[in-house]
Amino acid sequence: MKWASRAVPVVAAALAGLAARDVLQRDHALLRNFPVVGRARYLLESIGPELRQYIVAGNNEERPFTRDQRRWIYASAKQENNYFGFGTDNDIEYTPGYPIIKHRTFGRAVPPSSPTAGHDVRLPAAKVLGGARGRARAFRPESVVNISGMSFGSLSGNAVTALNKGAALAGCLQNTGEGGLSPYHRNGGDLVFQIGTAYFGCRDERGRFSLDRLKDLVAGAPVRALEVKLSQGAKPSLGGLLPGAKVSAEIAETRGIPQGRDCVSPSRHAEFSDCDSLLDWVELLAAETGLPVGIKSAVGDLGFWEELTTLMRDTGRGVDFVTVDGGEGGTGAAPLIFTDSVSLPFQQGFARVYRTFAEKDLHERTVFVGAGKLGLPDNAVVAFALGCDMVNVGREAMLAIGCIQAQKCHTDTCPTGVATQNPWLARGLDPTSKSVRAANYIRTLRRDLVKVAEACGVEHPGLIDTDAVEILDGRTSSTPLREVYGYRPEWGRPSAADRAEIVALMTGEAPQGGSAPPSATAMG
Repeated sequence: MKWASRAVPVVAAALAGLAARDVLQRDHALLRNFPVVGRARYLLESIGPELRQYIVAGNNEERPFTRDQRRWIYASAKQENNYFGFGTDNDIEYTPGYPIIKHRTFGRAVPPSSPTAGHDVRLPAAKVLGGARGRARAFRPESVVNISGMSFGSLSGNAVTALNKGAALAGCLQNTGEGGLSPYHRNGGDLVFQIGTAYFGCRDERGRFSLDRLKDLVAGAPVRALEVKLSQGAKPSLGGLLPGAKVSAEIAETRGIPQGRDCVSPSRHAEFSDCDSLLDWVELLAAETGLPVGIKSAVGDLGFWEELTTLMRDTGRGVDFVTVDGGEGGTGAAPLIFTDSVSLPFQQGFARVYRTFAEKDLHERTVFVGAGKLGLPDNAVVAFALGCDMVNVGREAMLAIGCIQAQKCHTDTCPTGVATQNPWLARGLDPTSKSVRAANYIRTLRRDLVKVAEACGVEHPGLIDTDAVEILDGRTSSTPLREVYGYRPEWGRPSAADRAEIVALMTGEAPQGGSAPPSATAMG
């Protein structure tokens, strides 16, 4: 057993993250006596995410979602107690950039006291999607929280089914992602059809965009809007790749591509090459389908947004909605440099885009959608204060249906069956039960948004303004959100007409709280 006693410090060092090569150089004899230890580090590295999240990491250490954040999502999805006791364990005073939401002592809205209040309240968008431009099929989205674009191919069929059924139960929209509209998207949920650079689902045999196929597709499915994907936060300016091994017969049929061959999406669209031709194409799609049409993009160089808004102001052409994706990364796999360092994080990127629209008086005619870890109430409230009309949830929705943040989405070995095409793994995800969890999570997020809005004295999260949020600079100072991002006082909210309409809708929907009966000495 002499070799075992010598192996203990080596194993300990491997557990501490030291390179196996460095460890073994200290004791060459171990190579002869205990060769397995030299490979222990690689085993430990392969299961590192699972070990950290359950054994090592603290409540607020892990990324991209901390244990507390995942616990809140899991509990919300299961309708379990998602409250936290004994105060926050966040280091608030010493965390620059930490947002603080300012409640009002007296406001128009009176929050109810019941813990379940607001859970079943409808929370429609404050703006009509496509209404400002008179689209034939304009509509008011029933939910300010919707499911982000995640393609069949990146997610399993069972996962897409669960999300679509969940969207139907929660009364929200599901974005198809750029991988086309699959049979799994046809389970009752309304859809936003995303058009990517490869035009999956609306392409001809040569891979070119086909308007006729697009029209046939939207005529035969509950598609409520079209989203032209320019880029996404996980991999801005990169096309996608689905390895041939994952291109099953179902995926091939859904995307309109050959089975078993690598599926490579171009990095640029072929139907337009600048802002002018982009707007022409948007107007063509809107005219031919009657649907609202928007764009999705991460934010880098602002020259694109300046040119786009100038053309919208001067020519009358325009997009109905803009989805801004944060550069923090998301459900798409990408090179580390792109995930970590290419494109602006959500708050900075969105604020710059919104400001560009607002400076040209286009902000009240455009619906703004945010994406990038906005499925957490605190992040979502800041997004609404900055001018978002709706938020899309991606990874949070995956967590709600069983994702454990194993971070194996790109390997086809997702242990919970969410992000895999392996039938054996996907079989473990039951779409019926998981759809209920997805709906529970979305309803709970909406409930919390209503409760926070009422605490701020307003009836709807879209009415929270930038003065309701302050950003801590450190222990002794903070800055109002409006000053952080250079907003004018009137920015960040819908038009006066839209505000009046959403207040009327919410007043009829959300029960108001009250007080104890007044005494004889009450002052009114």
